[in-house]
Amino acid sequence: MPDLVSETRLMWDMPITLAIVEPASSPGPLYPWQRGGEKENSGRMRRSEPPETTISGVRLISRVFAYFEYIDDKFSTYKPNSEISLINQGALTIGEASLDMRTVFALAEKMRLETNGYFNIAQDGKIDPSGLVKGWALSNAADMLRDAGCENFYVEAGGDFQAAGVNAEARPWRAGIRSPFNMGQIVKVLAVSNRGVATSGTYIRGQHIYNPVTGGLPDPEILSITVIGPDVSEADCYATAAFAMGRTGIGFIESLEGFEGYMIDSSQLATFTSGFEGYVDYEKD
Repeated sequence: MPDLVSETRLMWDMPITLAIVEPASSPGPLYPWQRGGEKENSGRMRRSEPPETTISGVRLISRVFAYFEYIDDKFSTYKPNSEISLINQGALTIGEASLDMRTVFALAEKMRLETNGYFNIAQDGKIDPSGLVKGWALSNAADMLRDAGCENFYVEAGGDFQAAGVNAEARPWRAGIRSPFNMGQIVKVLAVSNRGVATSGTYIRGQHIYNPVTGGLPDPEILSITVIGPDVSEADCYATAAFAMGRTGIGFIESLEGFEGYMIDSSQLATFTSGFEGYVDYEKD
């Protein structure tokens, strides 16, 4: 059986897990944030030469966690000297901000337009990009692993994840959707490969999502919505927007090509998109 290298650390006030099957011997590039540089406009990491010659799976995982620390230092609204805090304090303009920050703002605006305003990082005169940054950082981490030669891996933060290839048993990666009524209960087990999954709801962190269109709170009868798509960055944004939409959110996910969704309401009724069951693992261990 192939080797599995994995590690979980507590960061961003949540557990973050990285798992790599058969890690590559090549490290891939040194990334701009490691050299004081930044990213290309696409949001992908830019290659820097020359690359290191060897790296173990453990060192590769440590590199990804170092990237997550960089993201926290830049985007945390709880750190007074973070770049996003300086912007909110008026000490830094968007035009003066780093390329990473401008990339996130551009992606946020793209998502605002695509969701008819239901995804919006502006609230009460402040900017909070956390609803985008987590998925975006996970997607960038996945790019780092691919650039290092990894084909089979799993990157997860607080229940949202990007999965590539297969697990150590040569099967799709498996993850559960938790019941908002009982965190210890799994209502559906997903089997995914080369997909991102994100869940939005209030049952873990309490009420932290608002409806940016009305300025009020989302429909209290909707407790969670899980979105599956090609990339966790988009899935994360769409899940947030769909949750803010209330009961119409699952229909919005249905309208998106390549995305599926699963919604649970306060009466314990689940509503899901037409292709969702294609990702459900009904096989028992």
